[in-house]
Amino acid sequence: MIGNYYWGTGRRKESVARVRITEGDGKIIINGDKELHDYFSLERWQTQILSPFRITGTEGRFDCYVNVNGGGVNGQAEAVRLGVSRALVEYNPEFRPVLKEYGLLTRDPRMKERKKYGLKRARKAPQFSKR
Repeated sequence: MIGNYYWGTGRRKESVARVRITEGDGKIIINGDKELHDYFSLERWQTQILSPFRITGTEGRFDCYVNVNGGGVNGQAEAVRLGVSRALVEYNPEFRPVLKEYGLLTRDPRMKERKKYGLKRARKAPQFSKR
């Protein structure tokens, strides 16, 4: 805890989310100026981000300030979810087993595979010609 804030960092693929929660009325501000529904337009992403609050029974009790960059929107949403979960555990360590049971504290290690020399992409080879 730093001051009145609880921090959590979430990563997924190329996305990095720095999440800061403080007790409040439930507003979520992303990158300093956007509301949750403006930045993450799909219902699926919004539900994903709010799931740690729903599971721990703390919906509407925290204001959430998020800095997120890199990757695509889906990866960013998953990074924010992990950051929120980690911040909640910092706020109250008793939330850890509940969030762990739902798999919300697990960092997804899958990354983009690097391009290899002699190939067009990570695995795509140039067309083979027998003659």
